[in-house]
Amino acid sequence: MSALIDGIKGNRFAVFGRAGMDLFANPIGVKSEDADTFHADLGGSSANICAGLVKLGSQASLVTSVSDDAIARFCLKRLQHYGVDTSYIRVVGGEYRMSMAIYESTTDDFQNVIYRNGAVDFQVTEEDVNKVDYSAFSAVLSAGTVFASEPSRSATFRAFDNARKAGLPVIFDIDYRPYSWPSPEVAADVLSRAGEASDLIVGNDEEFGFMAGSIDKGFAKARELAEEPGRVVIYKMGEKGAVTLADGQEIPTGIYPVDAIKPVGAGDSFMAGLLASIAAGHSLKDAVMRGSACASIVVSQPGCAPAMPTTPELDTFLAAHPGPTT
Repeated sequence: MSALIDGIKGNRFAVFGRAGMDLFANPIGVKSEDADTFHADLGGSSANICAGLVKLGSQASLVTSVSDDAIARFCLKRLQHYGVDTSYIRVVGGEYRMSMAIYESTTDDFQNVIYRNGAVDFQVTEEDVNKVDYSAFSAVLSAGTVFASEPSRSATFRAFDNARKAGLPVIFDIDYRPYSWPSPEVAADVLSRAGEASDLIVGNDEEFGFMAGSIDKGFAKARELAEEPGRVVIYKMGEKGAVTLADGQEIPTGIYPVDAIKPVGAGDSFMAGLLASIAAGHSLKDAVMRGSACASIVVSQPGCAPAMPTTPELDTFLAAHPGPTT
């Protein structure tokens, strides 16, 4: 596990996956169909993680492809606004398009409408990932969505190989989105392969259960993956907290209850908080709890990238919320 922790402590992350636009209804509590104003900001799981990392003091570069249009230029400007490096993002012409999510800030029958037709982020190629200077990074991270289609699936497996050759640990956020995959069977096989190629795996109980074939086998799947020497697996259970499996230990942690206004963005913020906290020298258990606090902060505010906390904001939240649930 020391190689993984050392890589994360290097605090320089190459992140593979999508960027997109989020449109969320304004003000808080208004349903999308009743809104006459929407706020636009950066979205997409990997882009959100990048924004979260940088706001917590890490360096992050997003490796993806974007369309040649105004929406992509908006996303690029928002990435740069948050301090994310965009030098490994390739612009693709034609009819490929950015992802878009339209949602609201209310948990009352929450709605999130995703537009993913002709998704441009699936057009990342092996040539794209081979251009990355892996020596400039200390770890690589990927969300599972990139594995849903070709050529980005093969390209990201190539990126994992490149990282391994460069001595970098691989971090994998399962991030299973059924609408992106051709079938559940393909998804289970490919995501399991990605897990086997990773040093740190983060997912929720449903995602591990999906990989295992049924929800009741999810924790056994996490345990199986954690048997690989040096690998860390974090099994998230929503309101029940998480279990971190590392070096034969199982470390349970709770959550920080808040009044949530939406359910999205928590996983991205958890990942950013976890990695940035390990990089800052916190223990693995404390880093998981700080990641949980980041998740609570994000679900209590509108948007995803704009809701990601800075380190002072995270510390202020923790000071006001002593001790998570057990």
